Amino acid sequence: MTTAPAPLHLVTGEEELLIERAVRASLDAAKAADPTADLTRMRVSDLTPPVLAELVSPSLFAEGRVIVLESAQDISQELSDAVLAYVKVPAEGIVLVVVHSGGGRSKAAKALPGALKKAGAEITECPKLTKPAEREAFVRNEVRRVGGKIDAAGLMALLDSVGSDLRELSSAATQLVADTGGAVDEQAVRRYHTGRADVTGFAVAEKAVAGDRAAAMESLQWAMQLGVPHVLVADALADAVRTIARVSAAGRGNPNQMAGELGMPPWKIRKAQGQSRGWGQDGLATAMRVVARLNAEVKGAAADANYALQRAVLDVVAAKGDR
Repeated sequence: MTTAPAPLHLVTGEEELLIERAVRASLDAAKAADPTADLTRMRVSDLTPPVLAELVSPSLFAEGRVIVLESAQDISQELSDAVLAYVKVPAEGIVLVVVHSGGGRSKAAKALPGALKKAGAEITECPKLTKPAEREAFVRNEVRRVGGKIDAAGLMALLDSVGSDLRELSSAATQLVADTGGAVDEQAVRRYHTGRADVTGFAVAEKAVAGDRAAAMESLQWAMQLGVPHVLVADALADAVRTIARVSAAGRGNPNQMAGELGMPPWKIRKAQGQSRGWGQDGLATAMRVVARLNAEVKGAAADANYALQRAVLDVVAAKGDR
């Protein structure tokens, strides 16, 4: 007999891929108990207590439902009160999933996760994976999840080729296991990414921080034509500039010894040391401002994200000459 799914879930954090998986797991558990169960997602800013009451009211035909409340860090006091009143007596067949970044401006928003935990919510934490060791562990787990193994050299090559976006890392790991029969090494990664790396945001970033205007713009044009998301290109450019700035500020040294202090793998420090040649402090300061501006622009501040990327790449190339 299938166990009934838990009626209340709290998903905390900001890592989108992990959040999506947590929501999917809740839906799968609900469907295992009731194949007709469906999914409804709503941002708390679009909800009112009456609408919430309608969503979580028992169905006449007792169909299973998974109700996902997104961006709960923006919840109002009134809606928070309604949610907490509901979870005291949840309706049968309904799974309520509350997605919360962990922050929040209002008192109600900040208090909600604690109140839901106290109410017995099943908790899934989805923090941003910002440290190299965390992304390395993620890739190893992704490879293991689909029945493969990856060695240290293959892991470093995959991170170097793909970058830090979890969706791309997961997709690449899954494909590599399928292509290799399960044993992923550096040679397999290089073979898989031949012809693909040139159109990633990281190739654009590498050419921009190298000061190669023509090659950077050509790579950017290819990336845009092939539909590489603007955010990925912007993130790669920001990562390249910030890494060079941090490594440059740390001074020359042995990458293996600097790794712990900087929180980066040695290969990345070694690469940034090479890229830092020709960069001055004024130029790096300018480039940091450019990537900060671009981050806002690709997330909605710019009317034309393509133009924003082109301008940022040209500005970073130009900044390299500033001493």
